[in-house]
Amino acid sequence: MHAATEAHRMRAISQDFLGGPEVLKQVWVDRPRPGAGEILVRVHAAGVNPLDWKTRAAGLFLGHPPFILGWDVSGVVEAVGMGVTLFRPGDEVFGMPRLPHQAGAYAEYLAAPARHFARKPAEIDHVCAAALPLASLTAWQALVDTADVQPGQRVLIHAAAGGFGHIAVQIAKTLGAHVIGTASGPKHAFLRRLGADEVIDYTTEAFEEATGPVDVVIDPIGGDYGPRSLQLLGSGSTLVSLPHPEEDRLASQAAERGIRSGFLLVEPDHAGLRAIGDLVRSGRLRAEVGTLLPLAEAAEAHKLGQTGHTTGKIVLTVGE
Repeated sequence: MHAATEAHRMRAISQDFLGGPEVLKQVWVDRPRPGAGEILVRVHAAGVNPLDWKTRAAGLFLGHPPFILGWDVSGVVEAVGMGVTLFRPGDEVFGMPRLPHQAGAYAEYLAAPARHFARKPAEIDHVCAAALPLASLTAWQALVDTADVQPGQRVLIHAAAGGFGHIAVQIAKTLGAHVIGTASGPKHAFLRRLGADEVIDYTTEAFEEATGPVDVVIDPIGGDYGPRSLQLLGSGSTLVSLPHPEEDRLASQAAERGIRSGFLLVEPDHAGLRAIGDLVRSGRLRAEVGTLLPLAEAAEAHKLGQTGHTTGKIVLTVGE
C-alpha cells in the first residue's frame, strides 16, 4: 500500500458473513476521525469476550455484517474531538466504548465518546488493561449496582475461573463477601489464590447440594444454572443472569419466592472504570491473561474461547 494512502487507512478484523471463526479476516479500512465529544485511540490491545463470538455467529446487536468486533480496548489517545477536556493526546486509556453498538476494538484505531474511557492504571500494561473493561464493568454493575452486595453476604459465582468469573471473585471479595465459586478441579488453586472462600467442582458434584443458602448468585452460563441456583436463594436475595434467559419462567419462579432476578446488559460507565482503576492501583484487582495472540489471529482466539475451558482472559495485541 502506498505510504500516503496507508497514513489514512488501518488494519482491522472484519467479516462479510455470520458464521464460525473462519469468517473473520484482516482488511484495510479508513481510519476513523473523532467527532464532537470523542477521542481517537491508537489501540495497543483488545480483549476477547463471549459477546464477541456470539456476535460473530448471530449478529446480536450489530445485525448483518460487515462489522468490526470488539469492545475491550486499551491504548493511547491520538487525537481529541471538539469539546473534549477529559483527555489529551498521549494519555493512556482503557475502556468499553459504545456497547451495545459497534466499537470496533479489533482494529488499529477506534473513535468513541471520551467518557466511555478512563485513564489506564500505570501499574499495568496495555495487555492487562484490555482484559479488564467488559468483565470488570459487568461484575461491578452486577455486584454493586444491581445486587448491592454487603459485607458478610454469601455470593455464588458460576464459571468463577473464566474471563469474567475470576474478576467477579476479586470484586466480590473487595466488598467483604463470602465468595463461593464453581469451577473444574484443576482451577481450584487459582481461585483460592484470588480469595475464593469455597470452590465447588461442578464436574463431580451438584453445586446446589454442595453449599448452603446464598444471598446473591451471578450466572454467566445460563441453561439450567438459573433454575438450579434458585434452590439456594431465599426471599430478598438476588439472581443476576448475564446470558438472556430463554424464557420468562425463571423470572416468575424467582418472583414467587421473593427473589430479585434479571438479565444484565453491561453499559459504558466512566465512574465504574475509575473505581476499577482504583482497585487495580491498590493491588486488589488484577486480570489473569491466559492467552495472548496477535490481531491477525483473531479467529484462533475465538476458537479457543468457544471451548469454554480457558482460564482468565484472551487478549489480542495490536500494532508493534
